[in-house]
Amino acid sequence: MQDKHARGISYQMPFFYGWIIVAVAALIYFFSGPGQTYFVSVFINYYIENFGWSRSLVSSYYSVATLLSGLILIFVGRSIDRIGHRKVTLVVSLLLGLTCFGISFVYLPWMLLAGFFLLRLLGQGSMTLLPATLVPQWFFQRRGLAMSLMTLGGVFGSALVPPLNHWLILKIGVAATWQFWGLLLIFVMAPLGWLLIRNCPEEMSLQPDGLNCVAKGVQQTDQSSLTGSSWTLKEAIRTRAFWLILFCIGVSAMINTGLIFHMVSIIETKGLSAGFAASILSIIALTRFSLTILAGHLVDRYKVHRVLAFSFGLLLVTMLVITFGQSSLHIIAYGVLNGIFAAFESIVAGVIWPNYFGRQHLGSIQGVAMATMVLGSALGPLPFGVAYDWFGGYTEILLLMMLFPALAVVAAIVSPPPKKYSHR
Repeated sequence: MQDKHARGISYQMPFFYGWIIVAVAALIYFFSGPGQTYFVSVFINYYIENFGWSRSLVSSYYSVATLLSGLILIFVGRSIDRIGHRKVTLVVSLLLGLTCFGISFVYLPWMLLAGFFLLRLLGQGSMTLLPATLVPQWFFQRRGLAMSLMTLGGVFGSALVPPLNHWLILKIGVAATWQFWGLLLIFVMAPLGWLLIRNCPEEMSLQPDGLNCVAKGVQQTDQSSLTGSSWTLKEAIRTRAFWLILFCIGVSAMINTGLIFHMVSIIETKGLSAGFAASILSIIALTRFSLTILAGHLVDRYKVHRVLAFSFGLLLVTMLVITFGQSSLHIIAYGVLNGIFAAFESIVAGVIWPNYFGRQHLGSIQGVAMATMVLGSALGPLPFGVAYDWFGGYTEILLLMMLFPALAVVAAIVSPPPKKYSHR
C-alpha cells in the first residue's frame, strides 16, 4: 500500500500527518450518514404514508437489506487490507453518492429494498469500516484520543442531519433531499478522500504517533514494543475474547438500530410530536459529542473491556427509562443517557480490536466485526415493527430486549485481552 506521492511530506509539515488523517476519517464518518438509521428514520413515515406500505413491511425490507449487506462487509475488510483505504474510500464515496440519486426515484417496494441494501452496505457498513480501520494505523499510545476525535464526525452527523433532513423534506421534497446528499458525496467526499488519505504512516517514513522511521520506505509492520502483537483473522477467531466482544458489538447494533429506526413512532405513542422525536436524536448526538473526548481519555487509561461492561450497564438503564417514561422530561433523560452510552461504546468498539489484535490485519478482523454489527442492526427494526402491529405499542418488545445488554455486561467482564499464543 505504498504511495510514492506521499513520501517526504512528513518532513515538510510542522505537525504529525496523522491528525490530518483523523480529520479526513471524521469526514468519512459524517458522510456515512445516508446509510445510518438516524438518517433513514426521518424518511420512514413518508414511505409508509405516501405509498400505503405497512410498518412491518418497511421494517422487514430494512432488516433484510441490512442482513445481506453485512455478509458482504467481510470482503470489504479484506479489500481494505489488500488495496488500501485511499482507493476504497474513493470508490465507496462515488457509489454511495449514486445510490442517493437512485433512491430518490423509489416508488415500488423492490426499489426500496434495493436502495436500503446499497445504503447499508456502502454507508453504514463500508463508510464506517474505513475510518475505524484507518485511524488505528496511525496511532497507538494516543489511539483512544484519536478515535474519539474521529467519531466526532458521526456525532455531528447524528446531531445535525435529522433536523436538517426534516427541514429539507419540507422545503424541497424527499427526492431532492436525497439528491442533495448524493452531490456532496460525489463532489466533496470523494475528491477530498483521494487527495488527503495515506494508508499508513510508513508511507511517509513515520511510525504511529509520529515517531520517525530509521529509514525511508519502511514497510507496514507491527513492532511489539510500539504497536503490540499482530494477529491474523484465523488466529483471532480461536480466542474467547474475539467471540464475546463480537456478541457485545451485535447487541449494541441490534438495540440501538431498533430504537432509532422506530424513534418517531415510540415517542408518538407517548403523546409527543414527531418534531420532538427528531430533537431527541439531536440530544443524543450532542450528549455524545460533549463526552466523546472524555471517553477516549478513559479508554486510554483504563482496561477497555471494563469500560465496555460499564457502557452496557448504562444501556440497560437507558432502556428502562424509554420503556416506562411518559413525560417529555423522561424522554429527554433517555436522550442524555443514550448519548452517554453512545460516547463510550463507540470509542471502545473502535479501540478494542487494534488493542487486542494489532493493526496489520485490522481490515479483515474489523470487517468481521463490522459485519456482525450490521447483522445485529438487521435484527433490530423488525421485532419492534412486528410488536407495534401486534400490540399497538413497544413495551413488550423493550422488556424482552433488556435481556441482551444484561448478557453483554457479563460478556465484556470476562473478555480481557487474549495472549498471543494461548488461543484460549
